[in-house]
Amino acid sequence: MNFILQSPPAARERFRLRASVGLFYFLQGVVFSSWASRIPDIKTALGLSDAALGGMLFAIPLGQLVMMPISGTLVSKFGSRVCLAAAIIAYSLTLLFCGIAAEAGTPHVLFAGLFLWGCAGNLNNISVNTQGVGVERIYERSIMATFHGLWSLAGFLAGVGSSFLVKCGVLPWEHFAGVVAVNLVLLAVFIRGTIPSDSSKQDKIRAENLSAGTPHGNAKRKFALQNPFILLLGVLSGVCMGCEGVMYDWSGVYFADVVKPDESLVRLGYTASMFAMASGRFVADFFIMRFGQIRIIQVCSLSVALGLGVAIAFPNLICATLGFLLVGFGVSAVVPICYSLSGHADGVPVGKALAAVSTIGFLGFLLGPPVIGFISEHLGSLRWAFLVVAICSAGAALIAPLLKKYVPAKN
Repeated sequence: MNFILQSPPAARERFRLRASVGLFYFLQGVVFSSWASRIPDIKTALGLSDAALGGMLFAIPLGQLVMMPISGTLVSKFGSRVCLAAAIIAYSLTLLFCGIAAEAGTPHVLFAGLFLWGCAGNLNNISVNTQGVGVERIYERSIMATFHGLWSLAGFLAGVGSSFLVKCGVLPWEHFAGVVAVNLVLLAVFIRGTIPSDSSKQDKIRAENLSAGTPHGNAKRKFALQNPFILLLGVLSGVCMGCEGVMYDWSGVYFADVVKPDESLVRLGYTASMFAMASGRFVADFFIMRFGQIRIIQVCSLSVALGLGVAIAFPNLICATLGFLLVGFGVSAVVPICYSLSGHADGVPVGKALAAVSTIGFLGFLLGPPVIGFISEHLGSLRWAFLVVAICSAGAALIAPLLKKYVPAKN
């Protein structure tokens, strides 16, 4: 997909675009982490059980799944800048709405607010990644992983800031109101620094002129997922995000039940994995430029498989921590690469391609953790369940070379 600019951007203009778009990745991470860090407070305020909280939180992925096919259409029709501005406003305001609903003690209203928050979050995700693909094309080199690294950095910093606010006695809705105020000010100042408009007309012309024998398939396909390239990217993204979801939900349980360290060290595996994922995203672009996107997907997938293998074979504190560190590095780059490569899908606007890839990826993130629980229950051990994840990651490394059919040889 091409992006409309008045003239080829100079170095200063390119940096301005990159900084502005990077800021919106950062803001998205702040909003998400602000909510996640206050979940315990909201659970206590509403007197929710673990099961009730789980049902409440289901509203977020439900909203994201409902919005996924809509977001790509909106971005293709109105442009990523317009949708990004609208999404930031909606994402921030619905966060505040959720805080007020929790303070008022109305669980049903909170559920509705979280559903809308999930919808806004998905539109934000598709919009900002469409901008990220555009900036990467202007730079003509890999920078997408760094953008995602800013999201991870924002999550870490917002989590630290939230801990401070909790100690100061700041209520969740007051915290969220501050986030809204900051986001709206930064939106007003920096939105003009993003790419002005997406060239949807050129996409349509290119789609009409493609023949059925092109590497990307028939340009007349109605749905993005009918494009084998998009489907393959989605599968790779789904496996990676499934592994990421397992780290979020099961790493602490694995340490507690299998590794069995001191109670103070139960979160060590999770911390190691998250640290490696965040730091890996800031160095991934260098390795992508040197070795190519496909090879990095293979290396990352094998890193996940190897890391889990080490944690399974040697379930002691040091080996399991090192294993989870490898898992974190492994999941750091695959999704940014898949999002970046989706921009190479001929005949599919970037917004719709991103929506399709992220749909499959998010399904992996959503389904991975409960499937692991089922496998663990069925096989009688979480180690066997983690072995299944390792095998899936190794499989992703094996199918990654199929991408060579659809992307330039240098990748």
